[in-house]
Amino acid sequence: MVVKIRNPLLKSDIIALKKAAKKGEKSRLWKTVAEYLERSKSKRVVVNVGKIAKLTKPGDVVIVPGKVLGGGLIEHKVVVGGFSFSERARSKITAAGGEALPIKKFIEKYSSCKGVKLIGG
Repeated sequence: MVVKIRNPLLKSDIIALKKAAKKGEKSRLWKTVAEYLERSKSKRVVVNVGKIAKLTKPGDVVIVPGKVLGGGLIEHKVVVGGFSFSERARSKITAAGGEALPIKKFIEKYSSCKGVKLIGG
């Protein structure tokens, strides 16, 4: 079943991910993230900050192919890329010294995919 995507921001993020996937040799990650975002809304990934904290170490770089919510605690610096962030999630990540980046900025900053972990996929 093909899902029609009506959200223009989501559409542009998927296009950017597919373009990035064509550029590099380690870009399978970008294609995988695009595939997760193309799912229907009810099947998209939702990850809490607490889960990110459990699965990462200080200084890690992760991407979430969906929404990041503010449940749980995070006390170490981590860079998180995602389609959307709740206000609480963004404030908890930045309060811990980390960054919460939208997908396009994340692709620009980490285009080589080196050291990037996929969470929630």
